[in-house]
Amino acid sequence: MEFKEEEEEEVTEPVSPTGQYFNSSVLSICILAVLESEVPIDDSLTMTLLKDVFLPINPRFSSIMVDDKNGVKQWKRVEVQLQNHVNIPIFPIGLSTTSYDSYFNDYISRIARKQFPQSQPLWEIHLVKYPTSKAAGNIIFKLHHALGDGFSLMGALLSCLQRADNPSLSLTFPSLQFPSNPDCSFSKLNITVPKCISSIFNTISDFGWSLLKSSFVEDSRSPIRSGDEEVQFKPIVISTITFSLDHIKQIKSRLGVTINDVITGIIFYGTRLYMQNVDYKSTNARSTALVLLNTRVISGYRSVKETVKPDAESPWGNQFGFLHVSVPELTDSRFSKPLECVTIAREIIQRKRSSLAVNLTGRLLEVLRKFRGPESLTITMVSYAGKLRVAVGTEKGFMDSQKFKSCLETAFEMISKSSCEIPSGII
Repeated sequence: MEFKEEEEEEVTEPVSPTGQYFNSSVLSICILAVLESEVPIDDSLTMTLLKDVFLPINPRFSSIMVDDKNGVKQWKRVEVQLQNHVNIPIFPIGLSTTSYDSYFNDYISRIARKQFPQSQPLWEIHLVKYPTSKAAGNIIFKLHHALGDGFSLMGALLSCLQRADNPSLSLTFPSLQFPSNPDCSFSKLNITVPKCISSIFNTISDFGWSLLKSSFVEDSRSPIRSGDEEVQFKPIVISTITFSLDHIKQIKSRLGVTINDVITGIIFYGTRLYMQNVDYKSTNARSTALVLLNTRVISGYRSVKETVKPDAESPWGNQFGFLHVSVPELTDSRFSKPLECVTIAREIIQRKRSSLAVNLTGRLLEVLRKFRGPESLTITMVSYAGKLRVAVGTEKGFMDSQKFKSCLETAFEMISKSSCEIPSGII
């Protein structure tokens, strides 16, 4: 009698619903992170660091998506060919930093629209060794969103770093300070009940609107929305704007609002300024922003070791919801009153805070099993070392990225100037 040797069972892990939506035949969303170096880049240790430091962080970086026998997507571990994941572009030698800015912007726009090969793990590193006006060299991380959200991937990056004062110690950051829970005694019932009613109403309203926008209601075609099919696969132009975070804090203090209120107001106002400059008739066109919101309860930095535990407080993966926010229409009178955009932004944010729709719309993906692609304009922000960097992605050949940047800068200047003309804390 012959005995057939059993094949070694492959170790797989189910892909989350969000991970599946972000990597499909109709949608592919990646994260581009750029590290600017003050010194020229030395790539001699790249492969060693990737093998010994990066890959061990999480099995996702050594896995591909496959379908099991039931057609359900799984993460499957594979042997990583590191040379297929590291790219070093070649530009002409001896150019000015301004010229290298142009080459760098074109390069990052090209890799942004390039699809990941499904036969290898969904990440890449690009080492740009040419000096730009902002850095002596740039390291571009291209990571598929199916691997995890910003919190997870930033944790992975920080796990690769060491403390300068003592490399043997783990990284530590100041813990976040939250206000104590409000008094829930019977004496507060007259306050709590109205808030609950308001929360229920706002939740129903926001969730219903998001459901309609995800399925039936389309925005008008406008200077920020071409409405073309498969716009997510078309070339884009990526550009950045830097604002002083201290300056934004000054505006916030003068107006008695939050930093998010100020930033949102600037984006609202700058977007409408751009629409007015391109086509005045589109100033009041129906335009909607799809806002992604982190749904984690974050109390501070968590190492990757903590996030991959089965009972982790803030586990690895994608944890966010989305909300549709109508971009305020601007009448002629509102264009002369830029602070109204901050007022509107504050009202919207405060109402959204009393709504649970962001959690429900996160579940909506699991019901609809679809997710519409990006529009002609995407905006992301990150604050670091006293600066707010705003990254703008615009559909190439449709939007004027330089004009849009100029409109955002004009919006910032006008809101800042107007804030200096009113008594502190009054808006």
